[in-house]
Amino acid sequence: MIVLTSFRQMQEWSRQQHMAGKTVAFVPTMGYLHQGHLSLVDLAKERADHVVVSIFVNPTQFGPGEDYDTYPRDEEADLQKCEEHDVSVVFLPSVEEMYPAGYKTYITVEDLGKYLCGASRPNHFRGVTTIVAKLFNVVLPDVAIFGQKDAQQARIIEQLTADLQFPIEIVRGPIVRETDGLAMSSRNVRLKPEHRKQAPTLHRSLTIAQDLFKDGVRNSGKLAGAVRNKLNEQAPDGVIDYIEVADWKTLEPVDSLTGPALLAIAVKFGNVRLIDNTLLG
Repeated sequence: MIVLTSFRQMQEWSRQQHMAGKTVAFVPTMGYLHQGHLSLVDLAKERADHVVVSIFVNPTQFGPGEDYDTYPRDEEADLQKCEEHDVSVVFLPSVEEMYPAGYKTYITVEDLGKYLCGASRPNHFRGVTTIVAKLFNVVLPDVAIFGQKDAQQARIIEQLTADLQFPIEIVRGPIVRETDGLAMSSRNVRLKPEHRKQAPTLHRSLTIAQDLFKDGVRNSGKLAGAVRNKLNEQAPDGVIDYIEVADWKTLEPVDSLTGPALLAIAVKFGNVRLIDNTLLG
């Protein structure tokens, strides 16, 4: 496994692989790797000859008062996990490498970032789309893997890739969960013990909505109401940021489901914000 820290080294390595007729799959991460990330690495290995994992906690997607400084980091453990999973290259740039002095350019996908997480985290997705576009230009992958847990992000990246005509296939990997149903997240380690016990309610509440959908319920208010009731009942310390049923293509909230939809939730336990979702239809 190779560790590269400069964008020129990374570009040159990828160009050499393409010249040799090899394909490159890319898994962008912010580190503190868990089984959810590693499942994306395994998926990437099925799609290409080489796998590149980036580890970069991107400052531009954190707003004032958010957890950029306290976001968990463990570079040594991350590198060990990547080596154990046969990653070809870990791209480990500094903030100065990705955003040099005088940096002025940002990329925005219109509309899709207004809803869900975008409503409560202004400029978050501007930071995401900017760093992903930069990483695409640096890593030069043939395929890139994103997790379904960050469903809105995945949808926005799909739009970004199509609109800017990146020659990259975007693949969504399924949500990986703990044994009690909590979606794996690097932030889970920061939950207080009492909050960790309540956090699996996010998944349980979504399961209730899935069952209602299977029974024929298409009214968004009823689906969201069932989720809210479960959260209020079994996660009393959780502060609900949003519970939304949105059209999967536009991410706009809908009153009634007539096509593929995303049921997404965000809940804060103390200063730890958790998200989860399910696709309906």
